[in-house]
Amino acid sequence: MALRHAVLAALLDGEYSGYQLTKIFDMGVSNFWYAAPQQLYSELTRLEGDGLISGREVVQRGRPNKRVFTVTEAGLGELAAFTAAPGRPLLIRDDLAVKVHAVDLLDPAPVVAQLRERAAEAAAKLAIFEKTLLRMRGDLDEQAFLRQGERVGPYLSCLAGCRLEREMRDWCLSTARTLSERAHHAGREIR
Repeated sequence: MALRHAVLAALLDGEYSGYQLTKIFDMGVSNFWYAAPQQLYSELTRLEGDGLISGREVVQRGRPNKRVFTVTEAGLGELAAFTAAPGRPLLIRDDLAVKVHAVDLLDPAPVVAQLRERAAEAAAKLAIFEKTLLRMRGDLDEQAFLRQGERVGPYLSCLAGCRLEREMRDWCLSTARTLSERAHHAGREIR
């Protein structure tokens, strides 16, 4: 997947400025794609140049004018071609997993500390995703929303983010506990 597809997917919900898009990526798209703000702005320029989005200037009082973007028919065609193409398997490149893999011959204390930190980060992201799910479905319970919600795709991708963060939190906590217990049995304490 290219960043362009993630941007096009994010713009399906409406007309957004680059600033608003960075917030969307922070909150709603971060569970499946990370992009720095400068990457997003560069991609918006490319997408507009390729005719996949259209931009217009919005005049604001007391603030600088802003450009807002929407997906064009060509952009929808690009997304349709992308969704029809076979997907690639998930690739994980996680330095913390490498550290855990190598921990047997090293001092486990720094790894345990990093596992606990990562667990806290995952828990915080999980809480954000869970609030997002509640906001998306409004007064409907999950099953009702999944049957009749207006746009179910963002909800389903947010569910995936919840599951990934929950699994990461749980793995980090259980791995930290295992390494701490092993250190304790070896006569070393990890705090």
